[in-house]
Amino acid sequence: MLSVFDHIPAGLLEAPAPDLHRILPGPSLVHLPGRREQPLFASIMLHGNEDTGLRAVQALLRRYQQLPRALSIFIGNVSAARYGARFLPGQPDYNRIWPGTDAPDSAEAAMVREVVEIMAARGVFASIDIHNNTGTNPLYGCVNRLDHRFLHLASLFSRTVVYFVRPLGVQSMAFAELCPAATLECGKAGQAHGLQHAVDYLDACLNLSEIPTQPVPEHDIDVFHTVAVVKVPTGVSFSFSYPEAEILFNGDLDHLNFCELPAGTSLGAMPPNEPVRLIAISEQGDDVTDLYFENAGGRLVLKKSAMPSMLTLDEQIIRQDCLCYLMERCAWIR
Repeated sequence: MLSVFDHIPAGLLEAPAPDLHRILPGPSLVHLPGRREQPLFASIMLHGNEDTGLRAVQALLRRYQQLPRALSIFIGNVSAARYGARFLPGQPDYNRIWPGTDAPDSAEAAMVREVVEIMAARGVFASIDIHNNTGTNPLYGCVNRLDHRFLHLASLFSRTVVYFVRPLGVQSMAFAELCPAATLECGKAGQAHGLQHAVDYLDACLNLSEIPTQPVPEHDIDVFHTVAVVKVPTGVSFSFSYPEAEILFNGDLDHLNFCELPAGTSLGAMPPNEPVRLIAISEQGDDVTDLYFENAGGRLVLKKSAMPSMLTLDEQIIRQDCLCYLMERCAWIR
């Protein structure tokens, strides 16, 4: 299932995401040499509708005849990219299948275990997983360990850093066993500022001789801890415009991302006297819906203060992934 190259496949630097299937037979790992042998690892296109990583790598490679550091690139869901989809029917989510997943038996999970093993043998220097999102979000980095090396790597992309340990099976959590690892959230696909920022970030990482171990200065970073993921259960109808849905979310809901919202903030409307038809799961796997949400006379409101991320107006993404994550500001790590 995995194809491995020791060169840039012909046409890869010019191909848009929907044409990757013409260049690559499927998920592919490309190893390129550099002046420093310990490779930087970058994963792109784990979701077929998120092409900033591909475009950033293409722009980066056009800058160099010789890379300052070896670079290994994993190009993920090529078949979903053909159709501009996060993943195709019958496929798993390519960012839920990495070692540590609770669904380890698929062919795709076996393939990414092979990727991890290959990179472990190569002594990977650092790992970067590049994504887009569909709501109104700032550019931010994510880490799965409150380790100063990880925080330095993420804060090189943005002063806004999110720490999370769920969902399971994400790429960055698997690579955290091997090296400093960060996820980049580059805003919506197609936005020029997210693309340019990703290109410059990858370039900076390739030119690092080492990753600092001392604390990031407190005034240079804002760290938020993901405390719950919020989903709309299968079978519950929702909409941003159709008033007969069981939940009618506010039409500008995604503008609440990365806002510290007080208790009582309204997220939408629902029938009075009905139970809240969302489910919020903590990082320990507990149902914490009643801690965060209530029906206040037909309004779906926050029961306690929280900061959401990844709120989106894309109904398909909400079904495939989640409505949002809830975060709290982290105490400073010294």
